[in-house]
Order: sequence, then C-alpha cells, then structure tokens
Amino acid sequence: MSEKAILTAEDMRRALTRISHEITERNHGCQDLVLVGLRTRGVPLAQRIAAIMKDFEGAEVPVGALDIGLYRDDLSSRSSQARVHHTDIPTNISDKQLVLVDDVLYTGRSIRAAMDALMDLGRPTVIQLAVLIDRGHRELPIRPDYVGKNVPTSRTERIQVRLVENDRVDEVVLIATDELSPHTATIRQ
Repeated sequence: MSEKAILTAEDMRRALTRISHEITERNHGCQDLVLVGLRTRGVPLAQRIAAIMKDFEGAEVPVGALDIGLYRDDLSSRSSQARVHHTDIPTNISDKQLVLVDDVLYTGRSIRAAMDALMDLGRPTVIQLAVLIDRGHRELPIRPDYVGKNVPTSRTERIQVRLVENDRVDEVVLIATDELSPHTATIRQ
C-alpha cells in the first residue's frame, strides 16, 4: 500500500472556509440553519464550519452529531453487532435548513441512511449535503451541494481523512492498494 497526500491542513482550512461561505450565501445567512455532522469525522468538520460562520457572520449555528449505525443497509455484511454511538441534535430540526456534513462521499449509502435517521427526528425544510471529499462511484442518486475537493478514485483506492480532533493531524490521503481486500471493502461510504 502507498499513501499520497491530497490535502494539507492549510488546504482543508481553505476548503472549509469556502464551504462555509457557500452555505451562508445559498441560505441567505445563518437564520434557521442547523449543521449536522455524521459520526465520526463529519462532526468535527461541522463544528469547524460553524466556527468559521461565527467569525464572519457573528451568528451561532447549532451543530448536531448523527449516528447512522442502525440505519445502514449493510448491517449484516459489516459485523454481527451494529456499533451504536450517541446522536445529539441540540435543536428541533423541523422547518429548519439542515446541512448534513460528512468527510467522504462515496456510494451514497451513508447519506441515504443519514436522511432516514433525520426524518425520524423531524422534517426539515431542506436537507443539503456538504462533504470534504467527493470520490465518485455513486450507487444511489445522491449529489453533494458543497464539496471541498473532487478526487476521482478507483474502487481499489481509499480516501482517509485525518483530523486533529481524532487523529492528531489534519490531512487527507489517498491510499492505493494492489487489489480489493477485505479492509478496503469496509471503506467509508
């Protein structure tokens, strides 16, 4: 396996700043806006976006954390027991403009599961999607509204987002493997 750096910490900062401005512009400010990060790395990305918005808009944007473990359509193939984390949405999402935040968009199955989970919590006016990396290979008709970087990949490659909050470093790397291994098959969707 080999690793190739795709984004540095500074590249990530720039991408998140651009995404923050695009979200604010498209939603005509921050009123009725809620950011919801997918566990695990979508949460700190959503928190960073909210902090950037506070800097230039002066408004606090609520940030929630969503666990999709029980909503996945591949539970039987992932493990014998679903790994469940805490969902924490700090406000009622009904009639809000909701931005779902994730690190990597791949097949779209995680996002579909996230939308199912959100609908059990309320009915937002709109759900938009912000991702740091879009790597293609969609299996479902899901398209991000905000993208940090498009990275065309093969199915034998993985994208790994590393964040200071989880990994002590900010970077995105492309990991090339010789063939599709069981480890590669568990990549983030």
